[in-house]
Amino acid sequence: MTALVPFNFDIGSAASPSIKMPGVKTAEKRTALIEVQDVSKVFGDRSAEALTMLDAGEDRAAILARTGTAVGLNHVSFDVAEGEILVVMGLSGSGKSTMLRCLNRLIEPSSGTIRVRGADVTAMAPAALRDFRRHSFGMVFQHFALFPHRTILGNVEFGLEVQGMAKPARRDSAMRAIELVGLKGWDARYPSELSGGMKQRAGLARALAADAAVLLMDEAFSALDPLIRRDMQQELVELQRRLQKTIVFVSHDLDEAIALGGRIVLMKDGAIVQVGTAEAILAHPATPYVARFVEHIDVASVLKVGALLAAVPIVLRSQEDPAEAANRMEAAGCGNTLVVDAAGRLLGRTDIAALRRVPNGQGLERAVRSCARVAATASVKQALPVVAAEAEAVAVVDEDGRLLGTIDRVGIINALARRSANPEAAS
Repeated sequence: MTALVPFNFDIGSAASPSIKMPGVKTAEKRTALIEVQDVSKVFGDRSAEALTMLDAGEDRAAILARTGTAVGLNHVSFDVAEGEILVVMGLSGSGKSTMLRCLNRLIEPSSGTIRVRGADVTAMAPAALRDFRRHSFGMVFQHFALFPHRTILGNVEFGLEVQGMAKPARRDSAMRAIELVGLKGWDARYPSELSGGMKQRAGLARALAADAAVLLMDEAFSALDPLIRRDMQQELVELQRRLQKTIVFVSHDLDEAIALGGRIVLMKDGAIVQVGTAEAILAHPATPYVARFVEHIDVASVLKVGALLAAVPIVLRSQEDPAEAANRMEAAGCGNTLVVDAAGRLLGRTDIAALRRVPNGQGLERAVRSCARVAATASVKQALPVVAAEAEAVAVVDEDGRLLGTIDRVGIINALARRSANPEAAS
């Protein structure tokens, strides 16, 4: 979910001080599960000379011309939080797959440090590394990598077999993973009997069966038909929501990165050019290259309503006295406003006339009418029909129904117009 800055509203009354409305309920600040620090990778016999040139700021073309050594990664640093889907993306040759394979040292970094839960993967001896891989990483490849002579059950339990798990226990774990990815009843079939989408589900089940902390997915859905690919993307997001796995997903497709959500690490020529959510990258492309990379994306489909919040001058609490609330609104020149309960959840809208009609001794809720609302995590495109149908600004709420602010047609039009006029400007 896109993190939003909590908004402050004046909801005080004459008898009580202003307090802060709750903001979007975001995930707690989590310690990085994976830490990649200044990692470089060069391929060739003159690696030491190439690294010296790289450290001096030479580009990969100059290094290749002088040493015949190819630069795969150029001083790459990023973190991955526990439970996060991080998409590493870029064009062919950008270094994204090299980076993924460096995480578990299927490719050896030439310099830099990679830590997983504080353990220095780059310093591990071969035996320790093999054991660490088995228990810490699951990997899903583009071309399924299933054993044709094994059943689906046999493929899914293979990693547990390598770990030395007893047969009954590994069968139970494998069957649970098979059911989790929707392949129940197919466990006795062979890969040749499955469609491409089903084979990829089997590959995902194999990674899940090992209960690894981190899933590494290298162009995992690229070989699938478009419709199946979209289904798999949605199912992966749902699985991640339920299981809270940490996923590093390599892709060359920005639409796929947007569908998966979370942050994006965008690479070019072995270096990171920008890190952020799709929304942030669209709004603030760091370089002309990034701006070109994202220029075909429909901004309204990516930009979240929560990024366009407008303040509500006065918000009423349901426990307030109706007459006092009406007087406060009148003094502020506010004809109508929104009402929340004690927890900040939106109840509806009211106006001065309705408040004046509430009998003495009755609660403010009697003056509240229903109102339109949209979720802060909805895209502008999703919110447009609701906003267009309302004469007033539409309330924006978090996943628990708590009021965050409002959005209106003018705010949407201005944001899209600024983005259209200058794709490198903030929306």
